[in-house]
Amino acid sequence: MAGDGVTASKSRTRAAAPTGLKVERVWTTEGVHPYDEVAWERRDVVMTNWRDGSINFEQRGVEFPESWSVNAANIVTTKYFRGAVGTPEREWSLKQLIDRVVSTYRKAGEEYGYFAAAADAEIFAHELTWMLLHQVFSFNSPVWFNVGTPSPQQVSACFILSVDDSMDSILDWYKEEGLIFQGGSGSGANLSRIRSSKELLSSGGTASGPVSFMRGADASAGTIKSGGATRRAAKMVILDVDHPDIEEFVLTKAREEHKIRALRDAGFDMDLGGADIVSVQYQNANNSVRVSDEFMTAVENGGGFDLRGRLDGQTIETVDAKKLFRTISQAAWECADPGLQYDDTINDWHTCPETGRITASNPCSEYLHLDNSSCNLASLNLMKFLRADGGFEVEKFVKSVEFVITAMDISICFADFPTEKIGETTRAYRQLGIGYANLGALLMASGMPYDSEQGRSLAAAITSLMTGTAYRRSAELAGIVGPYEGYARNAEPHKRVMRKHAAANDEIKPGGTAATAIQREATKQWALGNKIGDKNGWRNSQASVLAPTGTIGLMMDCDTTGVEPDLALVKFKKLVGGGSMQIVNQTVPRALRSLGYPEEQVEAIVEHIADHGHVVDAPGLKPEHYPVFDCAMGERSIAPMGHVRMMAAVQPFISGAISKTVNMPEAATVEDVEKIYFEGWKLGLKALAIYRDNCKVGQPLSAAKPNKAAAEAPAEVEKVVEKVVEYRPVRKRLPKKRPSQTVSFSVGGAEGYLTASSYPDDGLGEVFLKMSKQGSTLAGVMDAFSVAISIGLQYGVPLETYVSKFTNMRFEPAGMTDDPDVRMAASVMDYIFRRLALDFLPYERRAELGIFTAKERAAQLRAEAEAESSADLAAMAASAPVETKPEAVKPGPVAQPAQEVADVAAVKPAPSVGSSTELLEAVLGKAADAPLCFTCGTKMRPAGSCYVCEGCGSTSGCS
Repeated sequence: MAGDGVTASKSRTRAAAPTGLKVERVWTTEGVHPYDEVAWERRDVVMTNWRDGSINFEQRGVEFPESWSVNAANIVTTKYFRGAVGTPEREWSLKQLIDRVVSTYRKAGEEYGYFAAAADAEIFAHELTWMLLHQVFSFNSPVWFNVGTPSPQQVSACFILSVDDSMDSILDWYKEEGLIFQGGSGSGANLSRIRSSKELLSSGGTASGPVSFMRGADASAGTIKSGGATRRAAKMVILDVDHPDIEEFVLTKAREEHKIRALRDAGFDMDLGGADIVSVQYQNANNSVRVSDEFMTAVENGGGFDLRGRLDGQTIETVDAKKLFRTISQAAWECADPGLQYDDTINDWHTCPETGRITASNPCSEYLHLDNSSCNLASLNLMKFLRADGGFEVEKFVKSVEFVITAMDISICFADFPTEKIGETTRAYRQLGIGYANLGALLMASGMPYDSEQGRSLAAAITSLMTGTAYRRSAELAGIVGPYEGYARNAEPHKRVMRKHAAANDEIKPGGTAATAIQREATKQWALGNKIGDKNGWRNSQASVLAPTGTIGLMMDCDTTGVEPDLALVKFKKLVGGGSMQIVNQTVPRALRSLGYPEEQVEAIVEHIADHGHVVDAPGLKPEHYPVFDCAMGERSIAPMGHVRMMAAVQPFISGAISKTVNMPEAATVEDVEKIYFEGWKLGLKALAIYRDNCKVGQPLSAAKPNKAAAEAPAEVEKVVEKVVEYRPVRKRLPKKRPSQTVSFSVGGAEGYLTASSYPDDGLGEVFLKMSKQGSTLAGVMDAFSVAISIGLQYGVPLETYVSKFTNMRFEPAGMTDDPDVRMAASVMDYIFRRLALDFLPYERRAELGIFTAKERAAQLRAEAEAESSADLAAMAASAPVETKPEAVKPGPVAQPAQEVADVAAVKPAPSVGSSTELLEAVLGKAADAPLCFTCGTKMRPAGSCYVCEGCGSTSGCS
């Protein structure tokens, strides 16, 4: 069926385009193949579940460029190489993967008349190859999964379905959604056409309403694991705010959250993936309310709002708009659902309103277009365009967008689709979604705070240039292979939206020379593109979105995903052989240099970050520069409105929308949620979702709650709870004669003595602290504190628990110490427990907590300075079970001494830390609300409105 549409498209293309594109080299050199410009090496990829050490995947001798990180190579090998492992058909080199995809694009481009000559097609293929090889951009995951294989050539990651008010349509929805999940993608649908439970059926009975049908779809999604893997399906369910069942829809997941809490308190396993969570409904979808300007104005003015029947549009009920808005915000506060989609804003930027309204989105909310359609994505790595002097490679960026958009459009010519309806709409409207990753890293490396006018202006200028160039190339392609089929009936509205984009570009107030140059070029691209489009039309009804870039972001070795800021200043880095080490993000030293700090200060500040995980009180760092290093999580986290303002800055230059969840602190109120949602409407966003920390029970590693309902639990559960309650720890007293040591210390001028006694064979068991004169209040507090800690140790409380809780505690006296291993202390408690950790904890445990001796820190610096020497590389290679040398360690202090790097490379990660999110938890001393990866067990990190696993590349949504 798809072939008939493609054949027709081909014949139209041939007739409309006697000539094709002339392609010039940008990244490549004539006469030199891109593969010959890089050094290649063989590696072994062995993926283990870090919790139990079991092997999930093994392929040895794979080939990658030396510059590619271990993590990127692991993800590409496990996710994208095709063929059964252990067979000759299995791909083993990145060359094979890139050739499989690029050769398909080149062949289709020649077949459908995109190129003027064979030489242009060859240059195009070489340029794509070079860009993919050097991680300048990446296609979305379905391209790597399917293109050039015997499988259906599905290239789209995002799908929108339609559901009408009939049983046939509802059952088709279940079926089509299942097919999409089976292929590893996600979909969204608006259920507002289904009549409400307050309306009558033709037979005279009462309708079930959309919420009841959501139950069946939710069960189906929970049964069909996405892509045949073990993660949940990704789906979006939307209801218009004027639907009579809107309140029931809003409260569905909040009510289920109440059920989860009750069952958890009764002793059931209600964690994400727990044995009993499957009994809870509506957990497989993101829910969004589609709000209108009419409703938001009624909220603003305090008026009534009509809920209308689906059959005749008559008012069924009039509600208080503010009260309904409060209910929406209260539910989002309780369980993070529903999000909002701003219907009138979405459709005001719609290029094809004559075909139909935009009613729905994909699961991550970045793709917004016609029903029964799809979008294929590709993302540029912005850090590849940042020059050493802080400038931006404007010309190369423009040319790169041209190549990527051309390739993406070619893919629609040969692509297959899960249903014929989706195939017909996508081939007729050719929706594309170019985007980018590493914006947060780019801003930090440039010395700009994420939440600043300067940062927002640079982001807006880059986004405008990207979309303006994409549409200009789309207009040029229309002159060669014809405009999209639906263009004729939508010509005027399409031109109107192009003018809106250009007008928004003129409103950018660039801050700095880079933003000024980018915005100037964007102005040229919009003007030229609209001029060509007026003549030729456009090849694509949509050009850009900002996707999560989860798996492909890791493939490109990006520090940040999509439009997000950095997660934290420290992260985990994988080593050849399965080990890992803590590193400070490489954008940090670059940012410090761009801010004018000398090299010795850069080293000191980076060392402080390695120890503390944040920049507060870093030696020599000016307080006015703290905001440059603000992150999504940590000591200095970006305020929720900072995220919203960044979204608002780039939204006018995106054809679709932005995949991003605005994280709010646990202490945020319902009023705070209301403000965020209302400001999103005022600032012109198309979609917005929030997540309040710890609002969900179904999160792993969250703090345990008391069993309030234990008395009401079933008998079987009561017995289990009794066994837990009956357990009593046993105190292990120290012998009369015990080894001990006394350390004198000075913290900020305050002097004291620390005496620590240990068991003869089993670690610390007693602590005594002496400060101030006997009989003083401080001396008494210290004595009482010492007794409490000592009893806890003797009852089995691990020392590392105390260390994680009391380090970084901040109060006076604080400051310089006389201890060479702990140069600065945030308080006496901070010093004492760092000293105890250094004296009594093994290196591996201290590494998890970021606590090192002066000798170890010095060894780290020496290791980095000598990382490129052949002797060290040979030693590391000898210790890692691979056929070649491990990846060179990039500049920037790492929490690992030189003499132990080889040992770490040869062992599995520490059991309590396996990802950057878990490393951040160790630094902060609290759990983050992120799910565990169902594939490898590692804790995932946020990527847009989804999550991505750094260990294996799996995502919780579309990738």
